[in-house]
Amino acid sequence: MTAPLLVASGLHKRFSRGGKTVVALDNVSFEIGQGETLALVGPSGSGKSTVARTILRLIEPDAGNIHFEGEDFLAQHGARLRAGRAKLQMVFQDPLAAFNPRATVARVLDDPLRIHDLADRAHRPKIIASLLDRVGLSPNLRDRAIHEISGGQRQRVAIARALATKPALMVLDEAVSALDVSVRGQILELLLDLQEAENIAYLFISHDLGVVRSIAHRVAIMDAGRIVETGPAAEVVANPKSAIGKALVAATPKLLRKA
Repeated sequence: MTAPLLVASGLHKRFSRGGKTVVALDNVSFEIGQGETLALVGPSGSGKSTVARTILRLIEPDAGNIHFEGEDFLAQHGARLRAGRAKLQMVFQDPLAAFNPRATVARVLDDPLRIHDLADRAHRPKIIASLLDRVGLSPNLRDRAIHEISGGQRQRVAIARALATKPALMVLDEAVSALDVSVRGQILELLLDLQEAENIAYLFISHDLGVVRSIAHRVAIMDAGRIVETGPAAEVVANPKSAIGKALVAATPKLLRKA
């Protein structure tokens, strides 16, 4: 039996806001297998994005463990941590906010190649062209500024940037929620194609069970910092057990009636 790619166990995180303590994560545990998509679903404020940032070590948990590719990810520092982060990449909801909007597409894609020392300057333009091709974009976009291209194109650039380091796991935090329906479908198809071709695992964070059903193998539902339900995506969407799961399914009635 293949070992899980990522194992998170007993994650706790608290923040102080306005003199009050907010419990963001309360004993959160889950696994993701190689080439698998786990969807983390819940309403705003349920802790989904805190999970994402904790997994990437953009913030540190107060307690708990994270093992990635069989190693203690929380114990890594310096060069080892940078190497680990190359294999664990994130795609945010709004690339316009995540990137310098005046940077060119080429600069955005060049940065991870340079930072992680993956290619010398002479070879990076060819790699950038290949990355654009892999996400269905013309190489002619390389000299356009991020703010000059469409939302769908920006999200494809964000995915290309994540692919640049050849990750084993990609964390997608509401990565399609800001896109219109037709573009959303195209990005989901792209993600499925990339997963099939390269066996990439996804932690797909969303509040929309309808979207999740089209891409996820398994679903974990969060509420108030805790995972309250897990299971195969089709089963959870068809017959949710938790109150919040039922509420999320009720919010996507048209899609479910077509199923």
